[in-house]
Amino acid sequence: MSNALDSFQHVHDGPLDLRVEDYLDDKLQSTTDLDTLDELLAKVELQQSQLQSQLDNATKELEDAKRTASERQDSLSSQIQEFQDLQHSIDARLKIATASDAPSEAITRLQVPMKKLRAVKIAQKYLELLQDVDHLRAEARSHLPESPKAALEPYTKLRKLAIRLRELQEPADYAAVHLVTHVTVVTDMLWDEMKKTMSKEMDAVLQARGWPNRIDPAHAEMDEEWLICFDKLLDLQLPELLYTDSVISLLPFDVMCRIFISEFRFHFLSDKPTSNPQSINTHCFPWLFALLHKWEDFFRDNLGPSLAAKFRDTPAADRMVYVDPVCAFITSMLPVMREKVKATMQEAVRSPTFLSSLMGQVMDFDDTIRSTFNYDGGEPHGWGGLTSEILDEWFEPWFQAEKQFALERFRAIMDSPDARNIDYNYGGLGKTKPTYGATRVTDLLRSVTAQYRRAPKFKHKLRFLIGIQLDVLDEYHDRLRGSLEAYGAINSAVGRTLHGVTKDQLAALEGTGQFETLCKVFGSSDHIVATLTDWSNEEFFVSLWDQLQSRSKGSEEQRVFSGEISYQEAKDRTSTSMGSNTDDGGLFDETIAAYALRRKTARDFLEAALVESHNKAFRPYLSRTHWTPASEDLTIDPSQLAITAQLDEPLQILKRNLNFLVRALGTAPLRRVWRHALEKLQDALWSDIVTRQNFTALGAAQFTRDLEAICVLVEKAIPGSSASLGTVLEGAKLLRLPVVVAEEGAGLSLKEASDRVFTDNTEAKKVLEELDIEILTPANARHILQRRVENIE
Repeated sequence: MSNALDSFQHVHDGPLDLRVEDYLDDKLQSTTDLDTLDELLAKVELQQSQLQSQLDNATKELEDAKRTASERQDSLSSQIQEFQDLQHSIDARLKIATASDAPSEAITRLQVPMKKLRAVKIAQKYLELLQDVDHLRAEARSHLPESPKAALEPYTKLRKLAIRLRELQEPADYAAVHLVTHVTVVTDMLWDEMKKTMSKEMDAVLQARGWPNRIDPAHAEMDEEWLICFDKLLDLQLPELLYTDSVISLLPFDVMCRIFISEFRFHFLSDKPTSNPQSINTHCFPWLFALLHKWEDFFRDNLGPSLAAKFRDTPAADRMVYVDPVCAFITSMLPVMREKVKATMQEAVRSPTFLSSLMGQVMDFDDTIRSTFNYDGGEPHGWGGLTSEILDEWFEPWFQAEKQFALERFRAIMDSPDARNIDYNYGGLGKTKPTYGATRVTDLLRSVTAQYRRAPKFKHKLRFLIGIQLDVLDEYHDRLRGSLEAYGAINSAVGRTLHGVTKDQLAALEGTGQFETLCKVFGSSDHIVATLTDWSNEEFFVSLWDQLQSRSKGSEEQRVFSGEISYQEAKDRTSTSMGSNTDDGGLFDETIAAYALRRKTARDFLEAALVESHNKAFRPYLSRTHWTPASEDLTIDPSQLAITAQLDEPLQILKRNLNFLVRALGTAPLRRVWRHALEKLQDALWSDIVTRQNFTALGAAQFTRDLEAICVLVEKAIPGSSASLGTVLEGAKLLRLPVVVAEEGAGLSLKEASDRVFTDNTEAKKVLEELDIEILTPANARHILQRRVENIE
């Protein structure tokens, strides 16, 4: 046991601790376990040897690691030292080199030979490039005229080279100018040479067939050789057509059109009488239309399938100038026509009248080309026509000429003797009648619209709208406003004092003169408002407004509509809703508002004038106080009575005013004006007669007869207008209640009605309901019944 403990203590080389004690207690729990003590000692010794071996290995590895780390540290220190030594060496040599002039002298001596060497290399590259250019040109030439497709391959390489040199020239400060120019010139000359070569072949084919004199367009057909030559020219031009955005005339058509162009020049660009600029519409344009109609079917029948097949499934397949032979024919003929039109414009700008006529003729020419031959110019939004091209250069002279004509015509209209006369035949009965001047002004504006509505560009249309049409409308508006201001001055004490009034002015306003003056302004303003409202819904002006709206919503730079019209000016002259996100608004909003205000002012003056006329006419009648004549007849029929003498003249005045205004005003304004006048007349009758005078039965019947005369007169002219006298009519109905009822149940007597009305409001309302009185109140009824003499007594 003690040997085992000594051995264990030796293995762990330390004092006996609790773990050893636990180990022994575990292994030697009884006396029988002592028999296995030798085995236990053998195991302990084996474990001791294993642990010792592991310890020895770990110690060796640790020593190896320390030795390796030491060696690496020494190596690193050595490398650091070597680097520092090298750095010191470099610094020392750099100082020596910096202080020395030898490198600069060497560089200076080498600059000249280096430049020469570089120049030699550049020259060599130049020569190689020029050789390549000549080789490509020669190769392209070698394929013509037999195989234009093969010739295109070297030509395409040459064209790409020219483009690439241009691209490289800018970052190189535009160096090698002569080289780039030479390559570009050679490329262009080659292209021209290729086209000439192929064109010569086409010319030979045409000459052999006697084109065009010996060709019958109605029956002749192109033979195979002609079609093959046509296809060759297209093959040569095809890459240019497909990869160029601008429209290019087809080369075979250019060749076939040469004879027509020569004929055109002989007739219209020479010293022949047919070259006179004034005859462009009578000779030149018809000549081209006749030529197109003559060869239209011939080209379509012979070349239509070939062009369709050539451009099928290409970007140009939807461009009519390439797939339609007639459109291609027109494209080839347009340059010479453009030359003729521009030459004519040079002459036309000296004569505004001819210039105006010529612009209409050119627009007609463009429309005919578009509509008759379906020509779109190869543009996605349609062909702008020759009009667009000449307006880019000559718009301002045309605009000034048209503006001068419009203003002169406007002033001539205003100065005509009948300009301020009312056109009573306009529109028929029930329509407001304008003056002759107003209708002629709108006709003038329509003619201006016809002049510019076909102008292709928005900015040109806007200039005409604002610079001519709205200017004319503003000037006419100022005249109407001046007329109203003059009327107001004459009819006001302050105005007469400040400005004075002549006898002629006062005489002009006598009778219906003031109505006529006001109806002229009202009718003219109404006519302008109605016309401009209709125009605001027309397709042309709606489209113009939409374009104006879309441009006004852009950035500040995009809001410049033309050189002379700013965004704010366009907004002030057209509509304040311009640039907003609402769908309301139109081109003439501001102008319509201005004329509507003049119309309202004229109507207000007219209503006041009519009321004043009635007040003067009815003054003797209203001041009449004899409404209490006695009568023994207890059942008086008002229809059997004569009209009051003082009412004769007012009725004549009413009839005169009605007859005039029925002719001058439309149904709606007539009813409005007369409703206002009759309401004012009712107020006068109510306050001065019904609620102020006393009545006998005969007086009430007489008053009722007078009211019936007035109602018959106005009803005949304006059916239903007597309703404006409803209050005074009901008052008269209450006034003429009989003193005694002839038969029981025949109605209410004056006494019975009075007793019940004065009982209370409920009973009074019943009485009014029995009498079919709807407007009067119980208080009104009491007050009216008190005006009967019988009740006073």
